[in-house]
Amino acid sequence: MERIVNLLLLNPEQQEAFSRLLAGHEQIFAPEGLLPVTGEPLPREVYQQATIILGNPPADCVAGNRSLKLLHTRSAGVDRYLPPGVLTEGAVLAGCSGAWGPAIAEHVFALLLSLMKRLPAYYDQQRQGVWQKLGKAKTLMGARVLCVGTGDLGSSFARLCKACGAHTVGVRRDSAKPAEGIDEMHGLDVLDAQISLADVVCLMLPHTQDTNQLMSLRRLCLMKPDAILLNGGRGTAIDCDALAEVLETGHLWGVGLDVTAPEPLPPEHPLWRQPRVLITPHACGGYLDDTLDRIAEIVQENLRRFFAGEPLRNQFR
Repeated sequence: MERIVNLLLLNPEQQEAFSRLLAGHEQIFAPEGLLPVTGEPLPREVYQQATIILGNPPADCVAGNRSLKLLHTRSAGVDRYLPPGVLTEGAVLAGCSGAWGPAIAEHVFALLLSLMKRLPAYYDQQRQGVWQKLGKAKTLMGARVLCVGTGDLGSSFARLCKACGAHTVGVRRDSAKPAEGIDEMHGLDVLDAQISLADVVCLMLPHTQDTNQLMSLRRLCLMKPDAILLNGGRGTAIDCDALAEVLETGHLWGVGLDVTAPEPLPPEHPLWRQPRVLITPHACGGYLDDTLDRIAEIVQENLRRFFAGEPLRNQFR
């Protein structure tokens, strides 16, 4: 019998489905790691006794659990569980890539249109009772949109841009592999050239050694002076100090960030006070009902595979 800690946000029907699927096993439901009645966090010993955890537990609560067989996150990324010592040898780790694309793409797309149409500046004027046009706006019609990272997130974002008349360009390791919504695919070896041609650069990347500070001072300066930079993947993909420096020179039309490095961005960081930057607090997932449904489906399918001894979707180790 497995001891299962289920931290997923589930409606009553989904909770019943998990109960049926895992009948015969011990299962604790604690949405987001909180006990349903008291709202208190789960004690560390509950995580330490679990053999299967569904959701995103605190990394320090699972570290050292030698009984853990499977950790299945609700997130697409699993960065916090990869450092040595968090998961013991033999524990399987899987994520929910494929669940978050529409929600994250819509959020980043909203950041893009807000910047193109100067909506943050108009909102500032509204609060001051000022009726004044701010001049030229931008359009996606005919724009060249570069998607760095063309998995579920990047592909979903590209489809939205294409619907508005943009030409979408993708950059990925395997340029022979197509992605829905991408008109033109290239390898990472031509990233610099593609950055310099793009009207919009959108980063939808995981955190890896190769993506860390991918947008360095040098690459930020390669962007068109009136280009827009977006990040909906991991904050580490951009050197935020260099970005603040570049913006101070007047370079770039605007920047939309849902993620930063460090995160949260310190209150004293100059990006907070940069009028051409729109920042949201890693909120682009949005916990839409559709996303939560997708998460439940992916986790249930992977549980079936796990108990059948089959390879899991989105398995990291």
